[in-house]
Amino acid sequence: MNNMESLIKENQNLRKYISLVLSEMELIQRVGEIKQIFLNSDDSERIITPILERISRIKSERSDLQSGLSL
Repeated sequence: MNNMESLIKENQNLRKYISLVLSEMELIQRVGEIKQIFLNSDDSERIITPILERISRIKSERSDLQSGLSL
């Protein structure tokens, strides 16, 4: 892989990393909003669980990128 290809790949990974960070932040905010709306409701756990699972997958993917980018 030449220098230009390497820079393009790194740029793509940085953009993906930024996108994952923003997605994680947005989902965490949504979880907070759902908890406030469905205060003391069993529905909140049913709604929040898949979102928390997605946040976990995002964190894992973000961590892999972070390691590869030496951040």
